[in-house]
Amino acid sequence: MAGYLLKRILIFIPTLLVISLLTHIISINAPGDPVDMMLNHGDNNEGQNVQRESYQKSYNQLRHDLNLDLPVFYFSISALSTPDTLYKISIVYHRETLKRLAFMYGNWQQISAYYLSLQKFEYALYDVAKTDSNAVYLKKAKEDIFQLYLEYDTLKINYLFSQIENTLKQDASFQLIQPLFNSIQFSFSNVLSSATPYKSYIPKLYWYGLQNEYHHWITHFMIGDFGLSYQDRRPVAAKIKEAIGWTLILSFFSILFSYLIAIPLGVISAAKKGSKREKIISVFLFMLYSLPVFWIGTLAIIFLGGGDYLNWFPAFGVTNLSNNAPFIDRFWDIAYHFVLPVFCLFYNNLAFISRQQRGAMLNALSHDYIRTARAKGLSESNVIWKHAFRNSLIPIITQFAHVFPTIISGAFVIEYLFTIPGMGKLTFDALIYRDYPMVFTNLMLVAFMTLLGNLVADILYTVADPRISFNKKDE
Repeated sequence: MAGYLLKRILIFIPTLLVISLLTHIISINAPGDPVDMMLNHGDNNEGQNVQRESYQKSYNQLRHDLNLDLPVFYFSISALSTPDTLYKISIVYHRETLKRLAFMYGNWQQISAYYLSLQKFEYALYDVAKTDSNAVYLKKAKEDIFQLYLEYDTLKINYLFSQIENTLKQDASFQLIQPLFNSIQFSFSNVLSSATPYKSYIPKLYWYGLQNEYHHWITHFMIGDFGLSYQDRRPVAAKIKEAIGWTLILSFFSILFSYLIAIPLGVISAAKKGSKREKIISVFLFMLYSLPVFWIGTLAIIFLGGGDYLNWFPAFGVTNLSNNAPFIDRFWDIAYHFVLPVFCLFYNNLAFISRQQRGAMLNALSHDYIRTARAKGLSESNVIWKHAFRNSLIPIITQFAHVFPTIISGAFVIEYLFTIPGMGKLTFDALIYRDYPMVFTNLMLVAFMTLLGNLVADILYTVADPRISFNKKDE
């Protein structure tokens, strides 16, 4: 058994690494600029250079803190026309445009000169004093230069050049920056005249070593540093630590009550198949299974949680007492708050688990060894609980393995409905606000708990049925 467990653990490690790679690929391709989201930066087109420089400094510093100024992976395979330092361009849409230009024209040196000339003109444009006579034209020039950063089509770029050139002729305040604009046009003409597009079809391997985004992310993840939340810039680990306790309480008691009641119900239903008691239990369980959790939760709030009828239970939050309150008082207050949400999860699990247990029990009762046990004169109770029941636990153990991920992921609907600040609500809010570090951390933790659940299930199989042995060699 020990050898088997070691073998499974050795399989888990590469599995988790593959999952981490997929998670990282999704994270770097997620929409939006994480640095911009964290800075809550709006439209800065009307700001002066001092404001822009202040923002850019904050932007670059945060980008460095998040390790976004590093290569994505240990190596990359790209075209000869693409430089190995493109990741150093901080602004995402600038980087995408430059990548397209490099693929189209293949001459990075000239493209880089064109990009630098754009930046020089832009900064000079923001230094132009705003007056009543040039206000409209200044705004138009800023909008056009912003569009130039996005364009890689030659016709559109030339059209924007003509628009800017026409704008600069409208007011004398633009005369000083005219040479810088001429430099942009000259640089772009060099890009066109010295194009080497064939380089875009020659692959090249770039090696970056350990200084890359993935390496920093996975090594920090393994020691419990899950990064910063995009939503409020707090450590993800701290937010999970605050939320996971409430999810554990909710999951533990709902699962405990479900199994304690569902398994005997399933056994009785199978043992009394065809009887009036079995029919009543089956109808009752089917009714429970068909009722949506969100609907029952809503009804519980309306009828029992102070909605329009009775005010027997608190419908929102986890406690009304402060952390300084006596432990026993907080215990009963929290238990009181969890009555309705635990019930909503309990009834749903009860119906499903009992049906699974009934099916497994019926299968066990159909085997020859059960008929042999009855023929020996054993009591029906011994036949059911000592012979059939143990062999019917395999499907239930398999189902139990699926419980482990829910301990981390939480119950989205119930936690949100009853405003329980657990993992479900935390992840739901993260999805709404595009808080990707929180979402992907939860994804990794759920993957780990899924693998752990399968390992625990394998161990429980041998406990439930001694005939199962993982030490035997495959035939």
